[in-house]
Amino acid sequence: MNINCKGKLIDLSMPKVMGILNVTPDSFFDGGKYKDETEILNQVETMLKHQATFIDIGGYSSRPNADDVSEAEEFSRVLPVIELILKHFPEALISIDTFRSEVAKQSVEAGAALVNDISAGQLDSNMLAVIGKLSVPYIMMHMKGTPKTMQQQTQYTDLTKEVISYFAERIEAAHQEKINDIIIDPGFGFAKTTEQNFELLNQLELLQMLDQPILAGISRKSMIYKTLNLTSQEALNGTTALHMVALQKGAKLLRVHDVKEAMECITLYNQLKSN
Repeated sequence: MNINCKGKLIDLSMPKVMGILNVTPDSFFDGGKYKDETEILNQVETMLKHQATFIDIGGYSSRPNADDVSEAEEFSRVLPVIELILKHFPEALISIDTFRSEVAKQSVEAGAALVNDISAGQLDSNMLAVIGKLSVPYIMMHMKGTPKTMQQQTQYTDLTKEVISYFAERIEAAHQEKINDIIIDPGFGFAKTTEQNFELLNQLELLQMLDQPILAGISRKSMIYKTLNLTSQEALNGTTALHMVALQKGAKLLRVHDVKEAMECITLYNQLKSN
């Protein structure tokens, strides 16, 4: 279960952590938090120190009802940050969180190691071909509609079955474009109600039939804080509880705001498995 990131093989048979770095003013948890170079570098240094394998940079908020951001604005947010991080941490493996093929292309050319696409190529018809040419790992997520419309598209007959069918089709489309390293993200919170998110987490092990590493992105999401009647700021304990569930059900990559706590969870999970 290795993926090739800039010639470096990352073994995902042992779970890893992806630290989130949102350079957007409106992300649900950390919007506007990292505005200058010092804040960005301090956060990246902290995440790397706590053993994040990847740093995921996003310049387009995908929270429900998020405002659209122009491609030019997305470029201006992410490209300088990629260059800044690699100047100070040249070994860092950066993931670019975008659904736009041109942003993906220029970010990889600037040094990003993999692409994280919430739309699995559905919002940009050029994306899969571009990823194939770039020869980088590709994270594809399940979503219906767009961040603006997804919360109106939560109708399913059999949620998990439909998610698996979606990925089977998207994986086949990716293979047609010679994309070899694929990670699947079931898209907690994307076109899914709180109840559906828990249903999907409860059946997460079924996604292993797709034979691709599974990413769980549940950090501080509303499925946690609404269930506990808290805010996203107070949702770390709930996040950790569900991270352990995700690991036990086969997740190999945790996409998180809090790297240290996620790594502690993985350490305890590994200890549990080894006994």
